[in-house]
Amino acid sequence: MAPKPDSHTLAAAAASDPSSTSSMDPLFLLLNFLPYSFLRPPRLRLKLPTFTLPSPMTVFSLVLLTYFMVVSGIVYDVIVEPPGIGSTQDPYTGSVKPLVFMPGRVNGQYIIEGLSSGFMFVVGGVGIILMDLALDKNRAKSVKVSYATAGISSVVIAYVMSMLFIRIKIPAYLH
Repeated sequence: MAPKPDSHTLAAAAASDPSSTSSMDPLFLLLNFLPYSFLRPPRLRLKLPTFTLPSPMTVFSLVLLTYFMVVSGIVYDVIVEPPGIGSTQDPYTGSVKPLVFMPGRVNGQYIIEGLSSGFMFVVGGVGIILMDLALDKNRAKSVKVSYATAGISSVVIAYVMSMLFIRIKIPAYLH
């Protein structure tokens, strides 16, 4: 004896079969059929929009700008709204000096501090990209040497400056 189908299976089979209109409401059929018996949709000649892919340099620029914004702490700056630059008073002369780095606070920053640190990270990343370009076998040797020199110097400058920023921010770090 075959198993009896349950009510959910019968309802799904009736809904999937368009010829089974006997179970539909006649008023629904009338409202579904009547307007389309004398109304015709207009013939539109619409063109589909064509999208061209951006150039690789545009994508690279957008990714580099996004990287700069993320490592600079733009989200932190928008949420916390720190001042652009700080100030401190010299105890001997009484004059006010600008303060770029927020001393002693690892989890706080001035806006200019975040931007300068982010710029150093971008310089280091561009240096790594230049060193990668120096490995291309289809370039002239002088161009490869220039790329390698610029890349290595960019990475070294970024590293030294980032360490200097950390030493300014945390005076007791790496003595």
